[in-house]
Amino acid sequence: MIQTCFRRVEKKYLLSPAQYYAMIDGIANYMEPDAYSNYTTGNVYYDTYHFDLIRTSLEKPVYKEKLRVRSYGVPSHEDNVFIELKKKFDGIVYKRRITMNADEAAESLASGHIDRNDQISREINWFLHSYEPLPMAYIGYDREAYAGIEDPNLRLTFDTNLRGRSWNVDLCEGDHGFYIIPKDTILMEIKIPDSAPLWLSHLLSDHDIYDASFSKYGTYYKQMIGVEPICLDTYSGEFIYA
Repeated sequence: MIQTCFRRVEKKYLLSPAQYYAMIDGIANYMEPDAYSNYTTGNVYYDTYHFDLIRTSLEKPVYKEKLRVRSYGVPSHEDNVFIELKKKFDGIVYKRRITMNADEAAESLASGHIDRNDQISREINWFLHSYEPLPMAYIGYDREAYAGIEDPNLRLTFDTNLRGRSWNVDLCEGDHGFYIIPKDTILMEIKIPDSAPLWLSHLLSDHDIYDASFSKYGTYYKQMIGVEPICLDTYSGEFIYA
């Protein structure tokens, strides 16, 4: 069964390689790789022509929402992808998602209507009607994922090689793009129903790991308009400016 609804707290951390290895050692007795531990995730973010949604999100409002299409690996046109509506209110993340093949998802979103009568599709249709969004950015990354041994709802992920593009914004067009954070930085996310277990809090504190306000799409957006340096996807990995 594919989970379609999520309610959880999500915290993000930017790690050095040394902190990453300390976390891997520290979680060994409490967490294990999930069923799909190592994979590449591709995301197409939908926004208005003037990027109103991400600009609002970066202002850190109490309530914000976004729409994206997600794949695991580079899909063919017939492979299933997830259409995800993600909302955050007062620190709690609510995510709803449905599955369609890649072509059907792109066509439905372009038409502004998903021809289904379930609750999640109706919520997505309301979003489409309200914002008339377009596919504005592709964000990809390589993910290593872990789940709690005693509590599988506790999830911890490590994302590397974060990359984005605003051309060929289609999941089927590949997972290439500009690096959006330094190549040796690891983005860790902790996803929990409520509060973190005590052992995890101690582990973070022992290695001076603190949560960060970080958005993959928001970081790419700021680089794309020249607010922050953007790293070209070459072997050098050095920063250039858009």
